[in-house]
Amino acid sequence: MVQIPTTDGQADAFAAFPDHGERHPGVLMYADAFGIRPVLREMARELAGHGYYVLVPNFFYRHGPAPLIELPEHIGEDVRPAVVAQVMPLIEAHTAERVLSDADAYLRFLTTQPEVGAGPVAVTGYCIGGLLAMRTAAAHPDQVAALAGFHGPVGADGPDSLAKLTAQVHLGHAETDMTTEALGELNQALDAAGVGYTSEIYPGTVHGFTMSDTDAFNPAALRLHWDRLLPLLGRALANG
Repeated sequence: MVQIPTTDGQADAFAAFPDHGERHPGVLMYADAFGIRPVLREMARELAGHGYYVLVPNFFYRHGPAPLIELPEHIGEDVRPAVVAQVMPLIEAHTAERVLSDADAYLRFLTTQPEVGAGPVAVTGYCIGGLLAMRTAAAHPDQVAALAGFHGPVGADGPDSLAKLTAQVHLGHAETDMTTEALGELNQALDAAGVGYTSEIYPGTVHGFTMSDTDAFNPAALRLHWDRLLPLLGRALANG
């Protein structure tokens, strides 16, 4: 765990990186609303194993360090409504202004770590983290070379936000989150932005499909997520 200085205090975060003294491309990974927990640490470590420094901030740090709420080992459908009810006030308080202020701090911290090489970074996000990743990439086109979002409300800010992107993009949507019509509109906006992208609905999925500690988990979709994410990072960050 590390501490990131921000304009509103200190954000606790989890960092994972290869342990052999070299410098690596940086990846800012936004968790879902349930925050930093074993499954997110596992995903960060897996990505770090491919040669990246991965930073996972607790973006609700203003309310306290992670974990902010007591989570069961498995977030089943029987407990999910109660857990969501606890995190919704945190989501509502996390304004766009806070997101952008924090993104500045996260990227400043990430790019100044001794284990992180010079050059552009990537931003990834899950669920609400997908929207935070989108906002970060749009606000930092000179720094963010790759953007990936999974089962997140990535089009929530409209086409004007997408027009600011310069990163290479992959968006993996859940069947329950995105109609084919909405996908067409989103992809049309990405076409207009002139960025290189893939944006697709992962078959047979529901919201949260990457998270192995929930009933939404879909192992095939998680594999597809890695199959899309790793080549994107390799291309955009020139990581051999």
